[in-house]
Amino acid sequence: MSVEQKVEFIMAVRNYACEKRQKWAEGMDFTASDNVSAEKILLRSIDSEDRTGFVNADDVRNMMKVMKSKDCGKGVLVAKRFTDAATQEMTRGNIQHVSDEYMPPCAPKTVYGAINERVNTLCKSKCGEISSQALKCANSQKGKLCRVKSINDDAIFHFERGWENLLRNDLIQLLSEQKTLLA
Repeated sequence: MSVEQKVEFIMAVRNYACEKRQKWAEGMDFTASDNVSAEKILLRSIDSEDRTGFVNADDVRNMMKVMKSKDCGKGVLVAKRFTDAATQEMTRGNIQHVSDEYMPPCAPKTVYGAINERVNTLCKSKCGEISSQALKCANSQKGKLCRVKSINDDAIFHFERGWENLLRNDLIQLLSEQKTLLA
């Protein structure tokens, strides 16, 4: 899963509404709001391919300055790896880290709920209605199997069997499909 996909996954699972995306030299900032508490959150992805591979404490301090300027109460920093000083600085700044080694836990029920929400949104925008089965979808009547409904059917199967990793992959596929359809 790419750094940007991790950010989108977290926003989907936590039901954050993305207000703004801003690309910068070493990554991307997502300003979002929590749909429950209306709190503003800064989600920052740092792509460390052209760096040493580690996010350091200075990067965290820069993020805290941006959080303050955008009036964000908390933050999430996503990168491949972090120095120890960076993780200590994040603790002080109310910033959660996500890396190759650590992805915040989330209940399968929450992931499945995010999948259902995305499926409904995509079906409405793509076909104009929400169908309960892929075979009844407007796309499948045109001779094509609906990709959104196919992913949804897989998610139901994976959720019923408790296959969390596959369920997460289903959500990632839906987010990718959403980008393609709504682009």
